[in-house]
Amino acid sequence: MEQELWLVAGLGNPGRQYEKTWHNCGYLVLEVLSQRHQIPLNKIRFKGLTGQGTIAGRKVILLQPTTYMNLSGESVREAMAFYKIPPQRTLVIYDDLDLPAGQIRMRPSGGAGTHNGMRSIIGQLGRQDFPRVRVGIGPLPANWELVSYVLSDIPQDQQKEMFEAFSRAADAVEKTLRDGIEAAMNQANQKKERHVSE
Repeated sequence: MEQELWLVAGLGNPGRQYEKTWHNCGYLVLEVLSQRHQIPLNKIRFKGLTGQGTIAGRKVILLQPTTYMNLSGESVREAMAFYKIPPQRTLVIYDDLDLPAGQIRMRPSGGAGTHNGMRSIIGQLGRQDFPRVRVGIGPLPANWELVSYVLSDIPQDQQKEMFEAFSRAADAVEKTLRDGIEAAMNQANQKKERHVSE
């Protein structure tokens, strides 16, 4: 029997000017996975950049939609349709303003909240029962417009914390593929503890 294929999509905006912005957390987590598992994101397909390989013994397609955030669903839908991947094996990674910066949350399904990329995916699929990893980027600072904030660069003094969060989000993806969504949620959804440095 052919091994079941997973789609792991990290949301963001294409272009150098967006590379290190809050809104590109999904892209940045996918880059962690790409490097860890030697899966280069070098094929242009499904309105995105893709790479194919194995993570935790599972065959995966990594996908960075290059449609810009508010049309991400077109890219995800095309990849799912081409490979006949069901929603329960489609894992989406994205930034979430409702979570404190650096916190990770996993859910097996749910609404889009204020996130245009997730709104696009749910709209294109006509359903919301697919797992997701949310990377906290909140709260919205006082006197900032939502769009200006999410498209601003992650400040120097928060980059270390956020890159640790990307690493934990990548861990959550690996755990999902290895042990299932429940086990991954138990691990990822614990409150972030301050580790005493060795």
